[in-house]
Amino acid sequence: MLIVAFNIRVCLMYVPLMGFKNFMVFCVYLPRYLESTWFIWVTQMNHIPMDIDYDKNEDWVSTQLHATCNVNQSVFNDWFTGHLNFQIEHHLFPTMPRHNYWKVAPLVKSLCDKHGIEYKSKTLLTAFVDILNSLKDSGEHWLEAYLHG
Repeated sequence: MLIVAFNIRVCLMYVPLMGFKNFMVFCVYLPRYLESTWFIWVTQMNHIPMDIDYDKNEDWVSTQLHATCNVNQSVFNDWFTGHLNFQIEHHLFPTMPRHNYWKVAPLVKSLCDKHGIEYKSKTLLTAFVDILNSLKDSGEHWLEAYLHG
C-alpha cells in the first residue's frame, strides 16, 4: 500500500507540472532505461567473460573463483558498482554486507595463493571490453548457426 500511495502522489505532483507524456518519458522510461543499462553492465562484467562452460568437478570455492572475477578497487568503482566490483567475495559470502567485501578480499587472496588458485581482478575498462568481446563472439556463433545450421 505504501508503494501504491507513493506512486499516486508522484503522479499527482508531476503530471500537472510536466504533462502526461513528459512525465512518462522523464519519470518512468528514462530512469528505467538508465537503471537497466547500468545493472546489465555491472552484473555482466564479472560473469560473462569467465570460463564456465563445462562442469569440472571442482570444489565449491574453486568453482566460485573460476566463475567470476573482480574489478580493481577504487573509490569510483566501489560507488559505480555498489561494491559489487568484489564479485569473488560476493559469491563466497553472499550474505555479507557489500561495504565489507574489501575487508575480506586480502584474506581470500591469501587463501587463493596458499592453494594455487588464480584470483582474477581487472580494470573497469577491461571488464567493459570483455563484455563487448563476449557479445561479439556470441553474435558470431549465432550467425554461423543461422547461416549454416
